[in-house]
Amino acid sequence: MLQGVRGCRGGWIQSTPSLSRSLFFTCTRTPLRRLLSDHHIDRASLPAFINPSRRSPHRPTSFPHTFTLSLSRSCSSHSFLSMSTGATAETTKDPNQYRLPTDLKPTHYDLTIHTDLEKLKFNGFITAHLEVKKATNSITFNTADLTLGSLSLTSSSLNEPYVQPASALQIDTKAERATLQLPATLPEGSTAQLKVGFQAELTGGMMGYYRSAFEQDGKTKYYSLTQFEPTAARRAFPCWDEPLLKATFAVTLISRADTFNLSNMPAESEEAYDPSASSSATTEPLSWLAEKLTGSTENWKITKFETTPPMSTYIVAFANGPFTYLESSYKSPLSGKVRPLRIYTTPDVIHQAQFALDVKEKVLPLYEQVFDIEYPLPKLDTLVATDFDAGAMENWGLITGRTSAFLLDPQKVDIGAKKQIASTQSHEVAHMWFGNITTMAWWDYLYLNEGFASLVIILNKVFPEFKVNATFISSHLNRAFSLDAKLSSHPIEVECPDANMINQIFDSLSYAKAASVLRMLSNYVGEEKFLKGVSIYLKQHLYGSSVTEDLWEGIKTATGVDIPKVMDAWVKQMGFPVVTVTETKDGIHVRQDRFLESGPALPKDNETIWTIPLSLVTVGADGKPVVDNSIVLDSREKTIPLDTSKPFKLNAGTVGVFRVLYTPERLAAIAKEAAKSKGSLFGFEDRIGLINDAPALAKAGLTEVSSALTLIDNFRNETEYLVWSSIADSIEVIVNTWWEHQHIVDLLNSFRNKLFVPIIKRLGYEYSEDEDIDTKELRTKAIVQAANAEEKSVVEELRSRFNHFLKTGDDSRIPPDLQRITFKIGAQNGGQAEWEKFASIVNKPPTPSAAIAAILALTSFKEDKYIEQTFNFIDTKSRDQDLIYFFSGLRQNFKYRKYLSMKFKESYDAYVKRTEGNFSLQYIVQFSHDSLSTFEDYKETEKFFEGKDTSKYDMTLKQTLDSIRSKALWIERSTTDLVNWLEKKQKST
Repeated sequence: MLQGVRGCRGGWIQSTPSLSRSLFFTCTRTPLRRLLSDHHIDRASLPAFINPSRRSPHRPTSFPHTFTLSLSRSCSSHSFLSMSTGATAETTKDPNQYRLPTDLKPTHYDLTIHTDLEKLKFNGFITAHLEVKKATNSITFNTADLTLGSLSLTSSSLNEPYVQPASALQIDTKAERATLQLPATLPEGSTAQLKVGFQAELTGGMMGYYRSAFEQDGKTKYYSLTQFEPTAARRAFPCWDEPLLKATFAVTLISRADTFNLSNMPAESEEAYDPSASSSATTEPLSWLAEKLTGSTENWKITKFETTPPMSTYIVAFANGPFTYLESSYKSPLSGKVRPLRIYTTPDVIHQAQFALDVKEKVLPLYEQVFDIEYPLPKLDTLVATDFDAGAMENWGLITGRTSAFLLDPQKVDIGAKKQIASTQSHEVAHMWFGNITTMAWWDYLYLNEGFASLVIILNKVFPEFKVNATFISSHLNRAFSLDAKLSSHPIEVECPDANMINQIFDSLSYAKAASVLRMLSNYVGEEKFLKGVSIYLKQHLYGSSVTEDLWEGIKTATGVDIPKVMDAWVKQMGFPVVTVTETKDGIHVRQDRFLESGPALPKDNETIWTIPLSLVTVGADGKPVVDNSIVLDSREKTIPLDTSKPFKLNAGTVGVFRVLYTPERLAAIAKEAAKSKGSLFGFEDRIGLINDAPALAKAGLTEVSSALTLIDNFRNETEYLVWSSIADSIEVIVNTWWEHQHIVDLLNSFRNKLFVPIIKRLGYEYSEDEDIDTKELRTKAIVQAANAEEKSVVEELRSRFNHFLKTGDDSRIPPDLQRITFKIGAQNGGQAEWEKFASIVNKPPTPSAAIAAILALTSFKEDKYIEQTFNFIDTKSRDQDLIYFFSGLRQNFKYRKYLSMKFKESYDAYVKRTEGNFSLQYIVQFSHDSLSTFEDYKETEKFFEGKDTSKYDMTLKQTLDSIRSKALWIERSTTDLVNWLEKKQKST
């Protein structure tokens, strides 16, 4: 029964008679979804058949009409739920197998960490304050790779502290959990405090609390920092390491006196540690510390930080090292409060940190205005790390990230790097609201954090010259399409039963596809109303946790639109549609089917019906474009009245998450209209979409590859950089498929050069500060494409510039935007002197961009000797974080693609060991194999991984195999058509 819940009569909950896709129960007049939220019940722990936020592949076809929920309440803000029913229903995997018990909840941690950067060790002490939600005689928490000391439990229900050695714990190493059995039952409603000491090495694993290295005065020095997302806080301290289990944190860091301590909150005090002072032993953590430092003659200090708001463990952060910083501030537009902003680095690179700090200062007040919620912490720092596994991390109040994510030399500005830094900083600041104030209830809903943070709404206001809305199509939408077009895709909202699965969903679906469908929704309902709905959602879940339906409810409130009807298939089903357009005498007939890169979907893979905002653009009476966003395809097929004698196009602005298949005649007419130099009905975002769709439709066997090249050829007079960028990407898709067919590659290179060399002749090689960004990027794109297509004049020019640098050390003839391609050409035509030059840059890079350019150059040599040296460098000298750059570069070296695959197989065990615990393994599995393109490659790859433990990269492996297979099918299907078109084109020019 339910006790003390408004709206319930007699304690019964009745099911609604309608059992639709999203089963919904009501408690007289209170929806179960809201009832659970009101009482802070974790919906993810409910059985699937009554859970409005979970999906089960095993849902029963019939349900009990009545069931009983027993709700036991205490004076705390949380409740414990149990259920009994007269019927049995199948559920998904038992959450108890991978989720912590709900009988206890942490409310506060007192966390003390002592860091020794000379011994590369840390030890610590926690006091976890617990609320007992249900009577229990055991305590289960997360821990991994920590040596625990004795445990002490105090509680009002125990006569005296219960002290046990760590050996008394029942350890589940696979689940990374420890259970302490108690001598008595802790009653419901009581409180307890668990005290545990612990210690561990500061490893270089880039997860948990780890060390990072840098060079100063010719010596290697170290600092320490954390990376906890998704499940690595337990590697730094024993905790309840689940996003739903929020608590407050009071962090104390003990370090050498000449280092700097950082954490989520500002320091409230800092004092020298005096072992002889009586105050040193007044608290249990300091008594513990006195034992650890007995006999030490070094100078230590104690930094105590202010207590955080309620937060999840994965965004807790702390760091210790010889940092320096730049500082600014911003004034809140909502309260007028001024907050300090800092960016910390090691002393050698602080001069490259100003731009990232400036971006943070600009975007913070805009986010406050958009969300109508003030940033809640007293400060916001950024720490730049030399060794970092991910790109960046949104720890509340202390953003962290790798050097390439935040550092830019003001004297050598690379436009691509500048855009990336602006995007990264904006993304992480967005998380201060989307993820930190309001956090997903479980990792199934990761996209609630990452999807919105990947939108470009704010960045567009700060840097309109970046044209980020159009850039989004190539940088996000295309990446989403690429992964989601595979049979091995997964829904945006996907069940995550364990840490291995959680790590694998940090992919283009949780980020790029989630952002793309939210962008489509924003366009459909209107950006202003969309953002109002987001604000409502955040305000309803301040400092709490949420699921998909909560976001939909907020947007529905602001728009009046049935958001679940529009969005559920996009979020809860894998894949996306292709809309086929055929013309009738009265208009157009549209049909949706699942798009697969390997070919038309079989019926069993083509069951989803998406609600598709078609965004139809037509010509108005005044000759100007008219966009109708109200037309929706929510059935398999539909006829739309339309005057087809006039130009039209679906997916105006390429905002929708679908591809469009026209008849060849209609596509030619659209291309002709789009290619007009002036007065085109279609904007350049439409041209980008057309060019991106063309090779994808051909790869799927829905059109000929020759039609894609014909479409591209129609845009040879294009002026917009972003359209040319899409042209380059589309041709590279074809080159990277037929890479083992030299005759075809030569013909494609000739075609590329005829497109891009005229641009080089027009723009030249020199960059001017007076030029707009588009001109600079178009020049770069044209030179890179022509160099990769082996245009002799371009290769000679770049080689000359590199030789000057090699002989003199003066890089002034190499513009920052051309550094990568110049280094690459230097390597392709180079020998030992060039190899050693690049290796020296990698070892001691002047900028992050130079480091990446040199790594890619080391992978671009054309002789076995130097590639062997590169592999030796990878194995003995490279930073772990740079493995992805090395493998990415080798993946682009046609001569050594298969050699890369072979070397990976030879050193498989070593790579698995080296990347244990971080994200890198799945990427090097992918990069080693997904460029392969024959059925034999598919079989060999599949055979190699048979019998291996692929649990950490299973999804990536399946996606990689799909990539190989789809290329092989395309080659089998389209080689003759491709050769005929290219040879005919060669003869005609």
